[in-house]
Amino acid sequence: MVQQNWREIEKKAKEWIKEAGALILSSFTQELVIETKSNASDLVTHMDRQVEQFFIKKIQAEYPDHYILGEEGYGDTLISSQGTIWLIDPIDGTMNFVHQQRNFAVSIGIYHNGVGKVGLVYDPVHNELYHAVKGEGAFCNEVQIPVLQPSTVAKGVVCVNATWLTPNSYLNHVKMAELVKCARGTRSYGCAALEFVYVATGRVDAYVSPRLSPWDFGGGAVIVEEVGGIASTFEGKMLNIIEKSSVLVARPHVYEEILKHYVS
Repeated sequence: MVQQNWREIEKKAKEWIKEAGALILSSFTQELVIETKSNASDLVTHMDRQVEQFFIKKIQAEYPDHYILGEEGYGDTLISSQGTIWLIDPIDGTMNFVHQQRNFAVSIGIYHNGVGKVGLVYDPVHNELYHAVKGEGAFCNEVQIPVLQPSTVAKGVVCVNATWLTPNSYLNHVKMAELVKCARGTRSYGCAALEFVYVATGRVDAYVSPRLSPWDFGGGAVIVEEVGGIASTFEGKMLNIIEKSSVLVARPHVYEEILKHYVS
């Protein structure tokens, strides 16, 4: 198999993600075609579909032997993590995109045989492009992101959706309430990709979600791990890039504290 040049692949992906961001911003003056998927809160727009198809066209033309797993289902149906796989969320935070025109992102994770090699998360509204190649550090707009230092929940800000503080079938909401009480503060941005990179940059100290898809965490996981953050399932297992799972991502020590006392 041909050896992959991950830095060159990242360069291409950065060009495409910036183009996609410009496409999304141009839609702000247009009337959106909005539909629902699994429920009334699960929104999709024609822009989600258009942007995913944009990426697929670019990837297939440049890297025909690569696989694509996208939120809107235009990519491949995969049963294995072998090979090179692009995880694409064309607009992560569609509800925010529809209602606020902010707090959403375009996310790309590029994995080879299950290992994250390239991660990109682009916030087009603020023109912030977070990116990383495995082993080479993480950056925001070409400025390197410092390595995360250990801390504690009591000194930290934790991202958690208020839904998980009410009775549900995914996690122990009583433990979640205890986590909220222990933390210095909590936030919820409604966009997993941004919450991952906010952990990476130290804007928040942890993010907890009992159910995310690979395209939600694919790009952000590469970035956060490049600065010493830790991402896993609630059982402390490695994230599977072709399956939905629970996700805990945090800076050192905060990760261990949450895993031990609140989600395991």
